[in-house]
Parts: sequence; C-alpha cells; structure tokens
Amino acid sequence: MTAHRVAVKICGLVRPDDAAVAEAAGAAYLGTILAGGPRLVSLEQAAAVLGPRRAGIQRAAVFGQQTDADIVRMAAALDLDIVQLHHAPSVEQIAWLQRETACTVWPVARVSGSSLPTDVDEWTAEAGALVLDALVVGQLGGTGVALDWSGLADAVGAWRERHPAATLVLAGGLNPRNVAAAVQLLSPTVVDVSSGVERAPGEKDATLVHHFVQAAHGAAETAP
Repeated sequence: MTAHRVAVKICGLVRPDDAAVAEAAGAAYLGTILAGGPRLVSLEQAAAVLGPRRAGIQRAAVFGQQTDADIVRMAAALDLDIVQLHHAPSVEQIAWLQRETACTVWPVARVSGSSLPTDVDEWTAEAGALVLDALVVGQLGGTGVALDWSGLADAVGAWRERHPAATLVLAGGLNPRNVAAAVQLLSPTVVDVSSGVERAPGEKDATLVHHFVQAAHGAAETAP
C-alpha cells in the first residue's frame, strides 16, 4: 500500500482557544457539534469557536435532527466546508444539501461489528465520502467507543474497491495511543477525534492534541 498523509479533524470544539491549538498542531479540519450531547454548542458559540477563515483548514459541523432548511441556514452562517450528517440521510437529502449549501456532505455510518450498513454504497456514490463511527444506542458520536478496525478491514477494503476516489473518515474511540494502529489497518483519508484528546467533555488537552496529530501523521508516513 502506498503511504499517504492522513488528515486530522479535531471535533467537538467548544472553546476558541482549543481551535487555535488544533490549528497549531496541524489539524486540517475543525469541527463543532450542533447535534446534541455534552459538546453541543449554539450557532453563535460555533461561530466564535470556528472564528475567521484559517488558511488550509476546513470548517465542519455535525448535524442531527435539524430540518434541511435549518442546515442550509446554519452552514451559510458558519461559512462551512463540511456538513456532517449523523442521522442516516437519504440520497436525495445528500444531493439537495450539497446543491443548496455548496458544501461537501459527509454521511455517517454508525458501525457495530465487522460489517458496514447497507446504505453506505448509495451514500458514498452521491457524497463521495463516508464517515465510520461507532454505533452507540442513544448517542450520535463522541462516545469514546472504538470500532473493530481489524474486523472491519475486509469490509472497508471491499468498499474502497467500489469507491476508489472516495474520502474515508474514521471516527470512534480514537486517541493518541491507538490512532496509528487504526490508520495502518484501514488507511483512512481523515481521522476524526473528539473525546480522545480531552481532559473533560469539550475541554481539549493541548498535549494530547499535538500527540494525536503527530501519531496520525507518523503512522501514515510509515504505512506498509
């Protein structure tokens, strides 16, 4: 496998200072949560966290049960690049949101075990991207629960053969100690971390953020 430099998304940001830490550490994506949970922020808070445009960094927000019209409004207000959908969207919704927001849409597949949900091929064909996150009943992410990366390797490999140009975003239980193994097993395009670089929900630890980015980049550069 040819080595590639995996990009890092620091998600669940609730403080502007933590966004600055993520930028300094080398993150390529900054993410806020508008879908609920302990890292939920208001639209105004998300705007403050994301701040002005930063060179080379894309802006993302996680949505849950908002209406399509609300997602369009919020994406425009936050000047988003990425709309991340955590509620099993339809293909038609993905296409509509891409058109109306001019953003890239990342549909999230919530995974349990060693197989992928049946919708992933349709979602990927429309969006050109797929997020893999752990299925935890009643929660939409940021749980700290890791996927079975080794068990998923065959399913992800088959998915990649069907969608060779698609962006694969790996989330779910990543931290500085395990991200290298995850990268080497599944070769994602992006690794997405929230709770794995925190000292408390929403409170990022600068040392952990830097270590996570270094570990992700180092794993990609030494992948077989």
